[in-house]
Amino acid sequence: MKIIVKPKPITQKKFSKFGDMITTNNIKPTEINNGYAKRFDGIANLNTSKNGGETTISIFSALKRSFPMKIEMMEKHPLGSQAFIPMKDTTFLVFVAPQDNKLNLNKIESFVVPPGIGVNYNPGTWHFPLISTENMNFLVVDRKGSGDNLVIENLDKEEVILKY
Repeated sequence: MKIIVKPKPITQKKFSKFGDMITTNNIKPTEINNGYAKRFDGIANLNTSKNGGETTISIFSALKRSFPMKIEMMEKHPLGSQAFIPMKDTTFLVFVAPQDNKLNLNKIESFVVPPGIGVNYNPGTWHFPLISTENMNFLVVDRKGSGDNLVIENLDKEEVILKY
């Protein structure tokens, strides 16, 4: 089976079955610090407490990917959400499939995430690891704790190509 996937622009509606777009668009801020800052609440639904998990913040240092790119595996984290926030203005890509016990290649999608936006994957959302368009760091919010929170599906019998 050969599948070629071309990423499309991300929108909250298109991405909602996979998680949240992390953005301040369409969110009314609260003024804080005597008007020198604005606070935007409720921008992502973090979910890390299943089976006694805790929330952790990390920095992933991602290397630039080359395209077209062969997708050799997909992973999911059934016990917690996982958020990726670029630490500078950049475009990155996400490659996802809906939550399910088994990965359904007929339902994979890819999105272009523009500068100023991050993503938060729902628990159990199938995804490929970070697809950065340049060498850079991402702030990552996810779950730490006991339990099996990583499921990997190898795609060695399929040819799945991300064409960007």
